[in-house]
Amino acid sequence: MSKKQTLYKVVFMNQGKVYELYACSVTNGDLFGFVEIEALVFGERSSVVVDPGEEKIKSEFANVKRSFLPMHSILRIDEVDKQGASKISKLEGGNVAQFPMPLYTPKDGGTD
Repeated sequence: MSKKQTLYKVVFMNQGKVYELYACSVTNGDLFGFVEIEALVFGERSSVVVDPGEEKIKSEFANVKRSFLPMHSILRIDEVDKQGASKISKLEGGNVAQFPMPLYTPKDGGTD
């Protein structure tokens, strides 16, 4: 009996857009405040139907081995059974963008 590979759907914000990717590995990684996603999975290219949205995200991450995403940009991480289409969509909610917030602020101005 072969073990089924775990698959994660990662949804995050980047420059006013919402990215939806599928990856085989999601960890907290070695960089503080970042989530590491590795082994990105994209749909198989069909000669009949080509999804321009998925082709755009696939070309953006073409040579990426792993990606480090800031924790505050991640909206959701789900473990899924089936892969869906990776996509980039416009962030809804007008012209207000999230301001990056530090995860750790030293007390007393950083002098310990």
